[in-house]
Amino acid sequence: MKLIIKNGRVIDPANNLDGEYDVLIDKGLIQAVAPRGKISARDAGSAKIIDAKDCVVAPGFMDMHVHFREPGFEYKETIETGCDSAAAGGFTTVAMMPNTDPVNDNRSVTELMISRARAHGKIQALPIGAITRGLKGETLSDMGDLKEAGVIAFSDDGRPVMNNQVMRHALEYSRMFDLPLIQHSEILDLTKGGCMNESRVSTELGLKGMPTEAEDIMVYRDIALLEKTGGRLHVAHISSGESVELVRRAKAQGLPVTCEVAPHHFTLTDESVRGYDTNTKMSPPLRTQSDIDAIKAGLKDGTIDIIATDHAPHDLVDKQADYHSACFGIVGLETALPLSLRLVDENILTLPQLVAKLTSRPAEIFKLDQGALGVGKQADVVVFDPHHEYTVEASRFKSKSKNSPFDGWQVRGQVRHTIFNGKVIYSN
Repeated sequence: MKLIIKNGRVIDPANNLDGEYDVLIDKGLIQAVAPRGKISARDAGSAKIIDAKDCVVAPGFMDMHVHFREPGFEYKETIETGCDSAAAGGFTTVAMMPNTDPVNDNRSVTELMISRARAHGKIQALPIGAITRGLKGETLSDMGDLKEAGVIAFSDDGRPVMNNQVMRHALEYSRMFDLPLIQHSEILDLTKGGCMNESRVSTELGLKGMPTEAEDIMVYRDIALLEKTGGRLHVAHISSGESVELVRRAKAQGLPVTCEVAPHHFTLTDESVRGYDTNTKMSPPLRTQSDIDAIKAGLKDGTIDIIATDHAPHDLVDKQADYHSACFGIVGLETALPLSLRLVDENILTLPQLVAKLTSRPAEIFKLDQGALGVGKQADVVVFDPHHEYTVEASRFKSKSKNSPFDGWQVRGQVRHTIFNGKVIYSN
């Protein structure tokens, strides 16, 4: 199908583009990005018109941290429903974490995930392989075989790699294979039995806390190992202000370290736990306002490279429990845009800077040929209205699970169209 997206504000950070342009799409590719009204009638032909008046036109968003639960936990989410949720959030590329059942620590599971993602066909869902066999942190997975099978990174997300020697070897292999290691930064000795941030709030609520030191010490260790190995380290879902500072210092030294933050970690504090809503339970936990301030400073100065949702769907039964027993995690794909736009409202980021953290920057880190609207590129595009106000209704999420602390929130910023490989896969 031939498409023309007209009358929108095109923001394409990879090509330093921000202005009033029309976009011509044909045969699954970007054919032209031209000043408004400059695409000729002959070039347009019988194209379908998408009127993007008052909207932003950008490369399709990329989320490099999602849990689609398949294989093994399809009652929470499948690759198909996860891709539907991603499309509704404006995402055309996602990276699936390996904590499935069986774990994605071998070629057969990787190939299964790839084939099911391709069969669904709506967006590009790429697998991340496990660092260690069974996510046990004891023995490295066959990382070379996993790379050949198609993984784009390695992670034991959900659990950290506690063993120092194992992590050192993993970083050495990451250098060899030129793929990043994504670390869930947590010292388990310090968080065992915890269910929220260790703070005055946890004391008042009578809940066992998880101190920021558990994250900070692991980030410090990994950076120390990185300096010796020359590998590639990516810190997942950073939540501590001190961890942000550690990454900032490492970058100043020229070390190959990057990091991400999830929208809930720059939106909510541990004060949100006071109602014992289990949808505020996540790992790492919600921290204090001072941590949020440090995270926003890190976003502003570029220390924090990308925004990733850590989309973690759970069935109702997993969350309908006492706070201590409930599962960690929330869904995030369909609220990422409006929550992130708050950073623009607060002058933390400009709109082009925000778009870069959702498009071109993750493409750079994971060396993917996406995240841009260049002529000849695959036509992965999102059209969103940054001004539209609405109420979040979790019951209407495309995700199979509805575990969100933002249900009922008044927000601003809505996806109008998501286009993948030249096809409109979602419209609102």
